[in-house]
Amino acid sequence: MSERSVSKRTQQKRWYTVQAPEQFDRETLGKTTADEPDKVLGRTVETTLGELNNDASENNTKLTFKINEVASDTAYTEFVKHELTRDYLRSLVRRGSSKVEAFITVLTTDDYRVQIQPVAVTTKKADASQEKAIRRTMIDRVRETARDRTFEDVVDSVVEGRLSSAIYGEAKDIYPLRRVEIQKTTLEARPEEVAAEEETAVDVDEKDIDVGA
Repeated sequence: MSERSVSKRTQQKRWYTVQAPEQFDRETLGKTTADEPDKVLGRTVETTLGELNNDASENNTKLTFKINEVASDTAYTEFVKHELTRDYLRSLVRRGSSKVEAFITVLTTDDYRVQIQPVAVTTKKADASQEKAIRRTMIDRVRETARDRTFEDVVDSVVEGRLSSAIYGEAKDIYPLRRVEIQKTTLEARPEEVAAEEETAVDVDEKDIDVGA
């Protein structure tokens, strides 16, 4: 391929400014390039909460956004994942303490399916029954939070620390806690995807199954 052809292809590419969703104040996440707008769709951008808020103390919180719309030279995104760094999570656990985790999938009031993963770290070693009670508290609180909130509200509750604080407030009475965090939040399905799954799901009644003799 000639240098002229390569130069022509390069010139045809266009730069797009990538913006965070409105709930993150449309902050600029960076720039991306493509020769067609459709090729920008689906790309993901990772940043930290510290970079968005200009606060280095929040750099242990990673946020991932996916481009879902392009207009003119701007690429708009949606939130798809929140995750704490491994180094930060390791720093929470001390010798002789217990780490209690839970994995909860919930449906928000506007039909987004989200998986939320809280983690609680105790001050000393908890026994099995105490760990079970802490885990149950985490599950119940996460489900209650999603039951009457939109996807955006749930994400805000996670990122701003309100959900982890609520879990801590309830679980600390079970056993002394050092810290409660939401270690990961993942968007699993959007409303249209949830609806499509429901339409294609087949409910099988046991009485219609011939199990044979």
